[in-house]
Amino acid sequence: MDWQAERARVLREARCIVVKVGSAVLTSARGLDAAVMEDLVAQLAEVRGVGQPRRRVVLVSSGAVAAGRAALGSGRDTSGMAARQGAAAVGQSRLMRAYDAAFARHGIVSAQVLLTRDDLRSRERFLHARNTFAELLGWGVVPVVNENDTVSVRELRFGDNDCLAGLLVNLVEADLFINLTSSDGVLAANPQRDPDAPILPCIEAVGDLDLDDLCGGKTSVGTGGMYSKLLAARRAAQLGVPTLILPGRTPGIITRSMAQAAAASDDPASGVLPGTWVRPEIHPISRRKFWLAYQSDPAGTVFVDAGAAVALSEKGGSLLPGGVCGVEGNFRSGALVRIVTHDGAHLGVGLSNYTAEELRRIMGLKRHEVAAVLGDAHYPEVIHRDHMLLDAAV
Repeated sequence: MDWQAERARVLREARCIVVKVGSAVLTSARGLDAAVMEDLVAQLAEVRGVGQPRRRVVLVSSGAVAAGRAALGSGRDTSGMAARQGAAAVGQSRLMRAYDAAFARHGIVSAQVLLTRDDLRSRERFLHARNTFAELLGWGVVPVVNENDTVSVRELRFGDNDCLAGLLVNLVEADLFINLTSSDGVLAANPQRDPDAPILPCIEAVGDLDLDDLCGGKTSVGTGGMYSKLLAARRAAQLGVPTLILPGRTPGIITRSMAQAAAASDDPASGVLPGTWVRPEIHPISRRKFWLAYQSDPAGTVFVDAGAAVALSEKGGSLLPGGVCGVEGNFRSGALVRIVTHDGAHLGVGLSNYTAEELRRIMGLKRHEVAAVLGDAHYPEVIHRDHMLLDAAV
């Protein structure tokens, strides 16, 4: 199937959609842009539909900090962490009040869901969150999700709402991810070097892109930029979920894209489709491995020799102590760690059965030598294949 036909089919058949909108789209110098929010909610109401079966829609929305800064005025310094969290507390209520009113005008109930990374990295809490979302969506409610900036700390932050939205694609088992941005789509080259670079209508293999080279800096009011959007799209692609990156400040862009995609399926020459379509991978990973790899940031790095690299990447093996040639960081048993070759190539991530201190004592050793150092109560693998994701987007 060519990408235009794939895009038309997914937009027509998707039953659960995660939509992410950032501060650069939602806000202006005066705070929340009411016209943009009203247009977005009207589109989501149309996408969701009426009657049964309704589409399930989850909205991941930034804007609390920017709204809070606008409410506090220019005389306040909101640059530090505590000040940013205070601005989020001021702005979050304003953000949610605007959404509640806008959705109510379409007869839709909305729900506020504030999350920290700790809510998703604990497997038990992840499952509770999944059940809560299932109930809300079953009731026809539209969850409006944001990071809980007021209480989150550096170790428990998602980093940006692109990351949060990508994790929610897994949690709610979405089949389409729409990311609204302040640009017209993904540019074919870094705009800082080539300001006339055209928009890419489709990205066939997002994992093959050099994101550092392709993407410019962050937006002035947000924390993400195109780098984080493509990183989230790459993660969604690993699940087998496509991403549509659209210009969020263009009125009616979501509903118009769906109509144009349907027309393109009947007539490929019907016109240029807006935004950038990021195709999913042909062989998706399991949702459990997705959760394992992205539920937290890696706590350290395990370096492997050439033989172990081949065993992992080509033979489907687990990582044994004998294949470890270096350890970086100070992590506990069960921590997520990067797996890197001795010459610096990134292989993936996995859960370590050993602490960093233990690994430094047993790296390069055979199994009977490990037993002599640690005793008989040790694991044969440093990282089991079942607890590893190669080519992880971290």
